[in-house]
Amino acid sequence: MAEKIGTEQISREKGYLYFVGQDGYAWAVPMKHNKGGSKKKVGNERISKEVGCLYYVGNDGYVYKAVMNRGGRKGAKRKRRRKKAIK
Repeated sequence: MAEKIGTEQISREKGYLYFVGQDGYAWAVPMKHNKGGSKKKVGNERISKEVGCLYYVGNDGYVYKAVMNRGGRKGAKRKRRRKKAIK
């Protein structure tokens, strides 16, 4: 489940993708069909990022943090090895 960590609300425009960059600020990048736009910084609030977390700008304009799943399915590798050994 995602947790809201930003206090600044970003106004979103159509034709742009929003993300939190490596520098911790929110950025807007034009989509492929938006020919007239350019990359721009849209937020003044800096987010301190942690390893293993995904940061994104939600539909409501706030920055959210979600923990990434890094384990995979348990037993998936074991099942693949058994199938190869049987053949």
